[in-house]
Amino acid sequence: MATPNNVTPTNCSWWPISALENDAGKSMETEEIQDPAHPAFRSKDRLVLYHWTQSFSSQKVRLVIAEKGLPCEERDVSMPLTEHKEPWFMRLNLGEEVPVIIHGDNIISDYNQIIDYMEKTFTGGKTRHEATVKVRGPREEFFPSSRCISENVAQLIPEAGSLLHSRVMQYRELLDSLPMDAYTHGCILHPELTTDSMIPKYATAEIRRHLANASTDLLKLDHEEEPQLTEPYLSKQKKLMAKILEHDNVNYLKKILGELGMGLDQIEAELEKRKIEYQGQKCELWLCGCVFTLADILLGATLHRLKFLGLSKKYWEDGSRPNLQNFFERIQKRFAFRKVLGDIHTTLLSAVVPNAFRLVKRKPPSFFGASFLMGSLGGMGYFAYWYLKKKYI
Repeated sequence: MATPNNVTPTNCSWWPISALENDAGKSMETEEIQDPAHPAFRSKDRLVLYHWTQSFSSQKVRLVIAEKGLPCEERDVSMPLTEHKEPWFMRLNLGEEVPVIIHGDNIISDYNQIIDYMEKTFTGGKTRHEATVKVRGPREEFFPSSRCISENVAQLIPEAGSLLHSRVMQYRELLDSLPMDAYTHGCILHPELTTDSMIPKYATAEIRRHLANASTDLLKLDHEEEPQLTEPYLSKQKKLMAKILEHDNVNYLKKILGELGMGLDQIEAELEKRKIEYQGQKCELWLCGCVFTLADILLGATLHRLKFLGLSKKYWEDGSRPNLQNFFERIQKRFAFRKVLGDIHTTLLSAVVPNAFRLVKRKPPSFFGASFLMGSLGGMGYFAYWYLKKKYI
């Protein structure tokens, strides 16, 4: 989620076109096009999403866009290659975080505001001209929405005041409050708590090596003058490292995984209520009713991440939560989920390949570039073998 000073949608009619046109990770050596007559400045319905494939918030936003069937230009911002720290991206979001969305003259860099903006701006069969859109966040903000791109766009958040709306908002709050970063870091650092994790074993050693190096570097910076590094930067890095160290605490991890189990129990019971509530009616049941909503997107994305981390056998594939298992099997078949998340076994592979070839395209130092490429290709072979073994053996 974006930092508080970046939650306000920003007018970007002055924006250098390089931030819109150039692929993320592409060298910014070419001259920026700043001519207001350029077609890119005239399109008020143009939707551009800056994201990273493995970012959980990015995945949820991409699922919303896909479920609504909106045309959107996606720009991958590689976190492993630190593209989120490059000047062209920091002009979009000083918080250095994805996702960020640009629509017309609006830049929105807060996950929750992006969801609300998409729902308010692109819903139903009517187009909106100069309508005022209000989004929730640390502060309530008003800004004009552009004309709706497409007609008959799915409504994912029901009308306020309805029973369905209250259910959706209840589970939106519950699912968005889950500490997914802690689950992710914890399961990488403590693979003994997982079963059939999609994360390769060498990732644990790699993240521990980075933690050790980061600790040493930060200690050195505390005692040396580094004018190019500002105090806010150091503070942010220390907070990030402190968070990961907390996630490395196995007792803390077991505690939050226990709380996750209680949350999934609540969702399992809610799915059972839907079966009773709509008994005898011919409709496909989802979390809040017989209508597919934002709550289902968030739950589906959550279950997908938990399976990727190796937690699915613990929480539903052991038969303890049959409604949850049925839900996950059904939602994986939806077109939007297949388009955005693809096959669960190739999730990490989809992030490795673009990074490898993007790095080579940048013409890095030969030794580092060759090492990264060989490591990436090795990882690709590992995942291909693992996937085929799981599927056919």
